[in-house]
Amino acid sequence: MNKNQVHGAIKDLAGKVQEEAGKLVGNKVQEAKGLQKQVAGKAEVHLGDAKEVVKDAREIVKAGASK
Repeated sequence: MNKNQVHGAIKDLAGKVQEEAGKLVGNKVQEAKGLQKQVAGKAEVHLGDAKEVVKDAREIVKAGASK
């Protein structure tokens, strides 16, 4: 797990909390900001996932080259 995955998951969770708080008090702006945070968080998680795939592929190539 890399920092993008962690930060993204935290943003996603914070966005869910913010969205629900906005719903609770009837504040559409806070709901929208919460949804925006969730999207940004999920995008960052996917970026982290992609980085992990590249890192794993690089390690496989290195292992194959050293044989």
